[in-house]
Amino acid sequence: MVRRTEQFFRLPALANATAVELLPHPRIAILNFPRYGYCHAMVMMNDNSALNRDKFIPPKFFERDATKVAQQLIGASLAVNGIGGIIVETEAYRMDDAASHSFRGPTVRNAAMFGRAGCAYVYRSHGLHWCFNIVCLPGSAVLVRALEPKMGEEKMQHRRSLTNPRLLCAGPGRLCQALAINYSHNGLSLENEPFELSLNPASETLVGPRIGIARAVDLPWRFGMAGSLFLSRPFK
Repeated sequence: MVRRTEQFFRLPALANATAVELLPHPRIAILNFPRYGYCHAMVMMNDNSALNRDKFIPPKFFERDATKVAQQLIGASLAVNGIGGIIVETEAYRMDDAASHSFRGPTVRNAAMFGRAGCAYVYRSHGLHWCFNIVCLPGSAVLVRALEPKMGEEKMQHRRSLTNPRLLCAGPGRLCQALAINYSHNGLSLENEPFELSLNPASETLVGPRIGIARAVDLPWRFGMAGSLFLSRPFK
């Protein structure tokens, strides 16, 4: 049985909108108090103590600088409902980073970034595709950009409508489509199902500037597995 725990944190007031209008999400509720100038965001997290903990990384691992976590996640095994592979590319985003969603503080959209370390932060990019992140210190997260498919490749091919393994998970949108990650995963703990995450550090890691951003473009916060054929783009 999955037991759900709750975490509260304060956000700026959001006019007079109702919780349903603000965020129709099964795991995040907004308690709005515009008269007093603030609202509370409640993130409900999955908690299943009966699961095999060998397949999960404890939250303490993520309670660190996102740049360190992003680098050490290269080589890790990630699966969602048994479908996944090896993480070969990540990017780090911090609260003091102008390219980060958290740069201007908490909002309804980025609420999960200020939640518990080791939880998922899922958002839609440009209204087109989902992006999967893992929360680190408050306001920081690691974007998982690419995987090398290892588990459930046929299912990935069906979801992506292609067979080239190098294109199945090469990019954050492709990865989420292949693993069927969407907004229903936002705020969920990676300690529990449907996630499985285990470390296996890469022998050599590439470092370079991040991709597809307009600010803080020179920060070397993109990391990749050396020699991988499954990166979203080559490192320069």
